[in-house]
Amino acid sequence: MGYEPTLESVQQHVVPGWFHDAKLGIFIHWGLYSVPAWAPLSGELGKVIAEGGWDRWFAENPYAEWYMNSIRIEGSPSQRHHVETYGADFTYRDFVPMFDQATQRWDPTAWADLFRQVGARYVVLTTKHHDGFLLWPSEHPNPFYEHYYAQRDLVGDLTDAVRQRGMAMGLYYSGGIDWTFKDKVVQDIGDLPKATPQQAAYVEYADNHWRELIDRYGPTLMWNDIAYPAAADLNALFAYYYNHVPEGVINDRFSQQFSFSEGQIGGSQHYDFRTPEYTSFAETTTFKWEATRGIGASFGYNRNEGPEQYLSVGELVRSFVDIVSKNGNLLLNVGPMADGTVPALQRERLEGLGRWLGINGEAIFRTRPWVTAEGHTASGTEIRFTKGSDSLYAILMDTPAERRIAIEGLHAVDGSTVALLGHQGPLPWEQHGEALVVTLPPDLPAAPAYALAIAPLPKPGNALLVSSAPLSIDSKLEEILKNEAAKAILQERVGEMVDSPQLEMAMGLSLRQVAQFAPNVLTPEVLDEIDRELKSV
Repeated sequence: MGYEPTLESVQQHVVPGWFHDAKLGIFIHWGLYSVPAWAPLSGELGKVIAEGGWDRWFAENPYAEWYMNSIRIEGSPSQRHHVETYGADFTYRDFVPMFDQATQRWDPTAWADLFRQVGARYVVLTTKHHDGFLLWPSEHPNPFYEHYYAQRDLVGDLTDAVRQRGMAMGLYYSGGIDWTFKDKVVQDIGDLPKATPQQAAYVEYADNHWRELIDRYGPTLMWNDIAYPAAADLNALFAYYYNHVPEGVINDRFSQQFSFSEGQIGGSQHYDFRTPEYTSFAETTTFKWEATRGIGASFGYNRNEGPEQYLSVGELVRSFVDIVSKNGNLLLNVGPMADGTVPALQRERLEGLGRWLGINGEAIFRTRPWVTAEGHTASGTEIRFTKGSDSLYAILMDTPAERRIAIEGLHAVDGSTVALLGHQGPLPWEQHGEALVVTLPPDLPAAPAYALAIAPLPKPGNALLVSSAPLSIDSKLEEILKNEAAKAILQERVGEMVDSPQLEMAMGLSLRQVAQFAPNVLTPEVLDEIDRELKSV
């Protein structure tokens, strides 16, 4: 379909199946900040804010990509480091020739080969971070600083390498902060709106950049950051993008207002997916989302980080599994050195994740959430569930201590097959009341997680349904039941399995529990269709 430059039109866009299938993307933060590659070891985002507030977060910012801001905060660890290392007269722009020289040694095919080996389905590269430095030779150069862009087309070179290996390519752009246009030092959360350029020249500059990136590289993801100038016509930009890349997706950080009451950025009017940072959702969501984080506590390469700051392979795998089970993707960041070298510890974690996915990818890619995301064995081992076309995957979040495990609240259909991914042949199983009891192969080696494939799809028992979510009115379902058009779609998809009395009963249940009435009906694609009906009212 052709999209018009209106909110009503762009909201007709459906999250494409490839994004639901993809699950794993690689984020790349690479720029001038990769030269100093320095930040204090303050800890992860949520922890620092909880313990010291936003002012401490910015003063001791562990995000190395914020180096330009951090060195301008008087008395900050980054400022002291910068003066001691480079001298008081060395400006941030003095890193430009150092970065340009280093990037001449970069081999984009090595990155693409590594990311494909890991199992990533898409890649997102920073084209312009908050420092305003461009990673492509734009026809709309910075009006304040001459030659303030990479001399090599880093965006184009990586885009070609990524697509040649069958992965999708997305582009990040900092629309909300550009210190070359508004030189505001951010020292607290309230400074963010003050640091967002609103002048007409910047509105045109950012719009020209996005359109140039779309025309030249055709990104499959538009990944904006922080916010966007209030005067910009985002509906026109989004329509332009969807008309050029119909299968593309847009993130939720094109906010044009700030919510001061909560100290956070207000939500975008239109988006295809949400982007929690260094956190995730505790429950399965009806909307698509993408958790984003670094392997350590920084996105840009921080030379100070070591094993203590990095996720272990086991932590990475288990976090990823939890995210996927709840309708999320993981956009895992890699922070390369200035010359493009992927640091050894980051590579080690990536390769560990890739080895696990090489065995268990069937339980991750192309799956959808089940009626519940979480379960456990009788002995207490946590389980996450994902659903394939005809199989349920029960992913054990540790190496089982016993051979016979009882998955509580799971009813296998007579004649079902249970298999352990990575091992040949079916496993013996029995149904003991509310528990599915499976006998595992002997002497399983330690692994971050093990995945069982159960076919055909089993039925959830009361134990799973009761523990999956509190019995409260789901706001999404309440909206659907108040909207005759959306309700009609739900009834049509569910058919006779959910008649009016059952729908009324479902008012007191979450959407995940509603799915027990009609397995395989409330898919993300169906909910997207219902969402469009709701937005049209």
